Amino acid sequence: MPTWNSRGLRGSTLEDLINRTNEKYEENGLALIQKVPTPITPITIDQKTRHITLAYFEQKSTVDYIGAVQGIPVCFDAKECAVDTFTLRNIHAHQVEFMRKFEKQGGIAFFLIYYTHRDVFYYLPFEMLYYFWDRMLKGGRKSFRFEELNTDYFLPKKQGVFVPYLDMLQKDLEDRE
Repeated sequence: MPTWNSRGLRGSTLEDLINRTNEKYEENGLALIQKVPTPITPITIDQKTRHITLAYFEQKSTVDYIGAVQGIPVCFDAKECAVDTFTLRNIHAHQVEFMRKFEKQGGIAFFLIYYTHRDVFYYLPFEMLYYFWDRMLKGGRKSFRFEELNTDYFLPKKQGVFVPYLDMLQKDLEDRE
């Protein structure tokens, strides 16, 4: 069973950037997106600082963020990648199934991937993720390469917004029509 102290802070920089972006979007009335907390069971608590130092995840999490953008339900997960090959081990079957059902209900699901070594953000539409996932299930690659990504979905640098994913969400919606 995974423990909190072994994996709990991975991706926290990316989450901080997304949280600040979401605050900006909310302030401007563009979106209302919340971070989904992962329930944990504390095992060890430092009595001096009253901080949890060891815990177990109570259940599998689905996505990192959920909310609405101009009346459209959205959910997404945030991942960091330090190389040009993104392993699908970073994504779990229950997440893919949740996102598939979310989209079936009329929502939009996607991943935000931060390629740390390139300092670029990528919006991975669920349909594209599902292509890579299905390929893996059929015995193909258990990862996807940077070169396989649709270049139209790299997030532009934008002043005042750390992870400007709304532009790519708009493109995703247009591409579905």
